[in-house]
Amino acid sequence: MNILSNLLPQTVAKPRASKKPNRTIELKSPREIEIMRQAAKIVATVLKEISEIVQPGMTTADLDAHAEKRIREMGATPSFKGYHGFPASICSSINNEVVHGIPNKKKVIRQGDVLKVDTGAYFQGYHGDSCITIAVGEVTPDAAQLIKVAEEALYKGIAQVKAGNYLLDIAGAIEDHVKAHGFSVVEDFTGHGVGRNLHEEPSVFNFRTREMPNVKLRSGMTLAIEPIVNAGSKVTRILADKWTAVTADNSLSAQFEHTVLVTETGYEILTDRTKL
Repeated sequence: MNILSNLLPQTVAKPRASKKPNRTIELKSPREIEIMRQAAKIVATVLKEISEIVQPGMTTADLDAHAEKRIREMGATPSFKGYHGFPASICSSINNEVVHGIPNKKKVIRQGDVLKVDTGAYFQGYHGDSCITIAVGEVTPDAAQLIKVAEEALYKGIAQVKAGNYLLDIAGAIEDHVKAHGFSVVEDFTGHGVGRNLHEEPSVFNFRTREMPNVKLRSGMTLAIEPIVNAGSKVTRILADKWTAVTADNSLSAQFEHTVLVTETGYEILTDRTKL
């Protein structure tokens, strides 16, 4: 789940980071990291299952029910449900919906949809957080390219993660990859630290900006890195439900997110679905 700038208290968001963060960036101990591995594994499991079961005709409420059931069966609680009043266990955002879509029994998933599913799990005092974009059935070539570039951008950013590098190394790698393919990076939402709280310092931008303190990465940081990529304009707007963000020009949007641990020599993707 993202941090949305300048919209408190209507959403889960907080203002963009000031040049002097007002909270300490927490470094996780080996014990804490092991718990976060378990929380993240629960999230990865749920997203993998959703990617395998989703099909046209299902509703976003069906996916939410599955996610909540599985998160609880694995001994955790949904991070999102009740968070600043959010009513569900997943964010489900389709096509031009950018983030924070609310699951609905009337929201039917259709062939060709670009479906974003974001979820979190709270396990023994710590959160895991991850998002995937699913091509429902056969999508258009343009939609497939958007999804591909968004996922690549996430891994371009993650590749910059290691102790001694900087947050702007992550941001720059993401921004450069997205723009090289003719797409735009959404600037209203950012990644974030994650751990005992769903949203912690630092904010992890997906584009170069002087608004973000250029924090040096240290071993033990845990970051939710989550580029959001639009086919058209980067501009978004919030719907009347005070949660769902959509593209201002009605273009498609894709998002990917992992919870990542900073190590001395690189990184560990805690929400890695390929290792399940």
